[in-house]
Amino acid sequence: MKWIGKRISCIDEKDKSTIVIYPEKIAWKNSLLLAWVTVWLLIGIYVCFQFTKGYTRDQKLVLVVFMSFWVYFAYRIGKATLWQFYGKELIRIDPISLTYKKSIAKYGKATSYFLENIHKFSVEDVKQTNLGFQYENSIWVVGGERLFFDSMGKVHRFGRKLNDQDAKLLFKYIAKRLDEKLKKK
Repeated sequence: MKWIGKRISCIDEKDKSTIVIYPEKIAWKNSLLLAWVTVWLLIGIYVCFQFTKGYTRDQKLVLVVFMSFWVYFAYRIGKATLWQFYGKELIRIDPISLTYKKSIAKYGKATSYFLENIHKFSVEDVKQTNLGFQYENSIWVVGGERLFFDSMGKVHRFGRKLNDQDAKLLFKYIAKRLDEKLKKK
């Protein structure tokens, strides 16, 4: 096993290459994320207990509206927390296909793409001072994919929260493996 940067591991075997991209592990950011999730859950529990109080119908409607927003953001932050602690991206390149899986623990759906159908494989160049880049790379967001390819007219993205250097190294590694596999056919 070899490493590309601090977060990407690669295994080259005779007929396939396997790449695993791990989330960035920064202790103080993970601690803040856990603190935020805990406080968010406590707020939700407190508001749920308020339903038992003698509020008017309009006041309870406000609580319901608040809780609907709360549930949405609880889902988003829960997903981001699970990704941060248990997530990884798995990529396998074999002579026939490129298989990609977003995995939390061992759960996730693997999708295969025939190598002949993969076109326009490239790295997204973004300015790190861009507000969108900063948001996508924040701890409470799962996204921020940097590499993409076109398959059957649809764009597929991967490489969550990779910095410029790691994204370019991973791009070169995958492009080389794709070329090798396609030349063997």
